[in-house]
Amino acid sequence: MSYEQVKNLEPIEFKRLCGVTPATFEQMVKVVAAEKILAKKSGRPSKLSIEDQVLMTLEYWREYRTHFHIGVSWGLDETNVLRNIRKVENILIKSGLFNVEGKKKVQELDSDTEVLVVDVAEHEVERPKKNRRDITAVSKRKDCS
Repeated sequence: MSYEQVKNLEPIEFKRLCGVTPATFEQMVKVVAAEKILAKKSGRPSKLSIEDQVLMTLEYWREYRTHFHIGVSWGLDETNVLRNIRKVENILIKSGLFNVEGKKKVQELDSDTEVLVVDVAEHEVERPKKNRRDITAVSKRKDCS
């Protein structure tokens, strides 16, 4: 699904699909476009437009599908999906305009949260003792010959 297919949706449906309003989406696209123009690098340009890259990132956040599944949907390799998502995430976090938490941010515990502690210490397992009666038949035959 590309941006061309979803840009004509009603604002409520667009938000249900992407998790953000069309106005917020447009603002995200402007921030990413400005950053990509400033950081122009050599190499092959992306197959996806900036709108599609932002939409793919929002799809990943919204549905939390694997990079492989998103890659199949968009016609990309999963490593390219990962690179695109990381680039867009880093640009949006760096801008500070959106409430995108860093990955290492620890969630604060609510007062309603309960903690359950389980003791999973190792216990010794009883195993049968070896004795002379458990000698294999092969070794007994050697003695008889």
